[in-house]
Amino acid sequence: MIAKELLNPRSIVICGASSDVHKPGGKSLKNLLESPFKGQVYAVNPKETEVQGVKCYAKVEDLPQVDCAILCIAAKFCAQTVDVLAKEKGCKGFIIVSAGFSEESHEGAEIEKHIVDTINSVGGSLIGPNCTGFLNVNYAGCFDTPIPPLDPKGVDFITGSGATAVFIKEYGMSNGLKFNSVWAVGNSAQLGIEDVLEHLDETFDPVKSSHVIMLYMEKIGDPQRLLKHSRSLINKGCHIAAIKSGGSAAGSRAASSHTGALATNDAAVDALFRKAGIVRCQNRQELTTVCAVFMYPELKGKRCAVITHAGGPAVMLTDVLSNGGMEVPSLKDHPASAPLLEKLFGGSSVGNPIDFLATGTAEQLGYIIDTVENEYTDIDFSVVIFGSPGLFSNKEVYDLLDQKMRTCKKPIFPVLPSIINVKSEIEDFIAKGNINFPEECVLGNALVKVYHTPKPQPENVELPKIDVARIRKTVERCKDGYMEIADYNELLDAAGISRKKSVEVSKKEDALAFAKEVGCSKDVPLVMKVVGPLHKSDVGGVTLGVKDLDTVAKEFDRLIVIPETYAVEMYPMLDGTDVYIGAIRDEKFGHQIFFGLGGIFIEVLKDVQSALAPITAAEAKEMLKKLKGYKILEGVRGQEGVNIDLYAEQVARVSALVQAAPEIAEMDLNPLLGNPRYVTAVDARIRLEK
Repeated sequence: MIAKELLNPRSIVICGASSDVHKPGGKSLKNLLESPFKGQVYAVNPKETEVQGVKCYAKVEDLPQVDCAILCIAAKFCAQTVDVLAKEKGCKGFIIVSAGFSEESHEGAEIEKHIVDTINSVGGSLIGPNCTGFLNVNYAGCFDTPIPPLDPKGVDFITGSGATAVFIKEYGMSNGLKFNSVWAVGNSAQLGIEDVLEHLDETFDPVKSSHVIMLYMEKIGDPQRLLKHSRSLINKGCHIAAIKSGGSAAGSRAASSHTGALATNDAAVDALFRKAGIVRCQNRQELTTVCAVFMYPELKGKRCAVITHAGGPAVMLTDVLSNGGMEVPSLKDHPASAPLLEKLFGGSSVGNPIDFLATGTAEQLGYIIDTVENEYTDIDFSVVIFGSPGLFSNKEVYDLLDQKMRTCKKPIFPVLPSIINVKSEIEDFIAKGNINFPEECVLGNALVKVYHTPKPQPENVELPKIDVARIRKTVERCKDGYMEIADYNELLDAAGISRKKSVEVSKKEDALAFAKEVGCSKDVPLVMKVVGPLHKSDVGGVTLGVKDLDTVAKEFDRLIVIPETYAVEMYPMLDGTDVYIGAIRDEKFGHQIFFGLGGIFIEVLKDVQSALAPITAAEAKEMLKKLKGYKILEGVRGQEGVNIDLYAEQVARVSALVQAAPEIAEMDLNPLLGNPRYVTAVDARIRLEK
């Protein structure tokens, strides 16, 4: 639990306070004095007796009891200062903006650890060090600006980067976004992003708490806690949008399997956010726009009315929405359209976009919005685009828009693009509590992301029944490394994963005996494949369609001498579309499951979906529909499709297997051959790492 002395202190001291507002100690004091804080403010600076009108103490030992401290002093002095404040002055809230700790040196890390140990010993809470600070509706404990408008219903913003937070706040504030709190956690020595989320989750009040959370992360320290509390908050009615930066470099690594090559850190973050219900954003503009969308009534559908007095922006927005899987349905033949058109100037259009021309009036906009609200039952929300060439004021239009946004049940998103020509009118519109979206395509992309981000996956799911005892027995007797065919077949069978029935032979006579047993012929062709080499196709180690005993003998002789080969695998040839399932274990994220088009296409197209275990068959089935090659799975040009239900069940069984055997470090089923009758693994690799 975060100490109340940090959240709502009765008294605050600035250590390193200054009259120079260009220094962190001076700016922190200035921000605090200008904030809503009503408690006692103290200052500490050995060179001053008064700072910005506040009595200044020479050293912390001279202070009275104090709830919260903001440290703007050199790192080397912080440990002793914290010791005195925590042990002698009853201080439990700490904000250390100073740098020079674990981010800089081993010595700094030792100081940081000492500080955390001290604060923990008194049940205190620490923001930082190496941060810009903390602010909420009670006070501003930060040295940066701007200080955003603070509103209990504004955004709770948690960030790992103080400088980035400044830029995010600036962009959001310029469009009317309000904030409830800003947590710049810096080094996260004690309180990190997951800790703040836990606090927001455990203290959530459906009436009093903010319902919008914004995250900026450069690392995810504890993915499972992030998932737990994000999922809980969203299920309680919150919305969360997040940037996780640094994925491309962090995720690249050499890998010994197809799954390893796909399993970047970024893919794991995508899977985590999807399971939690978090909207993932890629930049500051997108992040603030998504959070602004969250401030409006929730989207109940994907059908949009585009209302405009300018054709170009409406067309661009329509393209973005349509390409993003949302709809801008035609209204031309709707019974309400003809009466509406009569109320507009000649040349107007109500086909959707609804274009009421550059000369359109506030009264006409009112007619349009009322028709959308009351008559167009197949419209779920609207976007109003209204700017100005600078010839007249837009105040009357924006006042009407403000009124309709407050009274209509269907969400109305305003795009007011003339940020110079009608700057004062937009400022007046925002001052009434509204948020503006100055660029229609940015809004369109945000709407697409918000609508298509799935709800959180349930915490407890029912997976297929598997033979856990048999799986554990097999894993425990096997050594680390890639499993032998007989061993991994045992795992697949115990998990109920369909596989081809094969033998592994090292002698020609055994190969011929198996061929005779299964009736090798034109009707029952065989596959012969090397055992040993990593990529069998690359070394010419796969022969398909073996139809007679002479070919069996000849191919055995050829395959067995390929370098690294110690046996030949044989099985009756199956048919179908190549698909794939893989799994990989991450130290923090747990097991990640991949599935999509298989065979050689996985290397070229990488058309796969990924999810964090556990994943149900129902979840897998929905995700399969998002594959670019989904139509191939359905069947095209006379080719049989893949039984999606069976395929999704196999994905769920792989998920159940890795949960029963967490020692599985990497697993490839590539390919599985799928058709309407079966989805069967024909090649597998499983690596154990206990």
